[in-house]
Amino acid sequence: MERKWWKESVVYQIYPRSFKDSNGDGIGDLNGIIEKLDYIKELGANVIWLNPVYKSPNDDMGYDISDYRNIMDEFGTIDDWEKLLEKAHENDIKIVMDLVVNHTSDEHEWFIESRKSRENPFRDYYIWRDPVDGKEPNNWASFFEGPAWEFDQDTGQYYLHLFSKKQPDLNWENEKVRKEVYDMMKFWLDKGIDGFRMDVINMLSKVPGLPPVKTDEKGFIFGGEYFINGPRIHEFLKEMNDKVLSKYDIMTVGETPGVTPEIAAMYVGKDRNELNMVFQFEHMDLDKGENYYKFTWDLLEFKKIMKKWQEGLYEKGWNSLYLNNHDQPRMVSRFGNDGKYRVESAKMLATMIHTQQGTPYIYQGEEIGMTNISFPSIEDYRDIATINLYYKAKEAGFDEDLIMKGIHYHSRDNARTPIQWNSEKNAGFTTGTPWIKVNPNYEEINVENALKNKNSIFYYYRDLIKLRKKHPVLVYGKFEIVNEDDPDIFAYTRTGENEKLFVILNFTDKERKFKPEVEERYDNILISNYEKIEPGNGEYSLRPYEARVYIKKI
Repeated sequence: MERKWWKESVVYQIYPRSFKDSNGDGIGDLNGIIEKLDYIKELGANVIWLNPVYKSPNDDMGYDISDYRNIMDEFGTIDDWEKLLEKAHENDIKIVMDLVVNHTSDEHEWFIESRKSRENPFRDYYIWRDPVDGKEPNNWASFFEGPAWEFDQDTGQYYLHLFSKKQPDLNWENEKVRKEVYDMMKFWLDKGIDGFRMDVINMLSKVPGLPPVKTDEKGFIFGGEYFINGPRIHEFLKEMNDKVLSKYDIMTVGETPGVTPEIAAMYVGKDRNELNMVFQFEHMDLDKGENYYKFTWDLLEFKKIMKKWQEGLYEKGWNSLYLNNHDQPRMVSRFGNDGKYRVESAKMLATMIHTQQGTPYIYQGEEIGMTNISFPSIEDYRDIATINLYYKAKEAGFDEDLIMKGIHYHSRDNARTPIQWNSEKNAGFTTGTPWIKVNPNYEEINVENALKNKNSIFYYYRDLIKLRKKHPVLVYGKFEIVNEDDPDIFAYTRTGENEKLFVILNFTDKERKFKPEVEERYDNILISNYEKIEPGNGEYSLRPYEARVYIKKI
């Protein structure tokens, strides 16, 4: 298998607003990140993915960009950004930027011009349509509730916004738009960045004519079939690759909801000349019910999905490995146990992420086992998707307690509370008033405590990252599931050129006996989240959330 630096990397995702505030205004910033580069280096991650730091009115926390070539005022200046890049590179840490080009902010100069008149040269930079029967051009729903269309009084047309009404969709059919985007990408790449994470990149191409969703249902309906993996998406990405990406040795990862391994292979196949890898969402959708009101997931389904992706992209493309990010709840609260077995389950989940084939992503705070937050009131939340959903559910007559239970489990703000650096006021994140409240468990769960404790989740992550660098089998080895029908245990082997691993993960809070279908002897334990491990001799007694990785020469 072809070796690449981005396959062998470990990515640390930084949500700058919540990472570290250096100037006391309650908002994390670029200088705060610079202050903490030593911490990331100590962990062992060698790539930082920065959530958007561009100029933005922050309707959707930076994903509504008003100037692609400037830095958000709250985060600092372009000089601060240059210093961050320089210091990161001095520490052998690469920087990957967020690329948000499905839409801009309605405060971007292109859109300000576009809405001035139907004849404006920028009109066709966005997707404008006449009303149909005096209403919206079709019945597509926005991801953030309500219609995906906003009426503009001055010009008498609607514009498309798949997300907030302050995030109008760019018209990728317009060659000028594509050229503008490619020029902007070169601007950052020529400054020395090491790649892009591409926001909802598989939504750029819309079906011509923007047809309505065929349904008897009233109201606005999710229209993904008309804009996810659309008809020209591969043409656009091949053009982007040809004109920009292929000219640099960089890492590219696309956020691609609605893909299967077969569809993903069309984006990441080695001969496709598009992207290096994608984020898929199948495992993230296991506990998604209508309006957030589902709170369970099933390990057998989870295993089936992970197996499908490990096998489906083997020797065809490359996986991204993650269990949480800025858009998802905290992984230890969702897939583990954030109470009695918080430490054990956080280590177990980390073991899984770092022992499968693909590039692991660590979301800030995951490495110390940060948990979900249960704010008592909607007033405490800042995420537009959460707030819109709350009011929609209230209007529909849902019970307040049920709505809040759903928000406590699913809200994106679970991941966005400030990093808990120490047990001082505001968890050491800021000397001011934080833009969103700190999780009250910060006195127990914080970086300072983790660094003092040799058995902490942090040091376990560090050990996993070291092992990945030492044993190529962890990066490139072939995945094979073991005892696929076991409802409690996720076990698999990884087979490389001269080493083989056996990974056993107990996903329950109970002790479990485990007997593999195929008996093989493994004498050496590579890593485990418990001490005193028995040799791998055919039957295993596993403690709650126990993770073991055995290794042998072949």
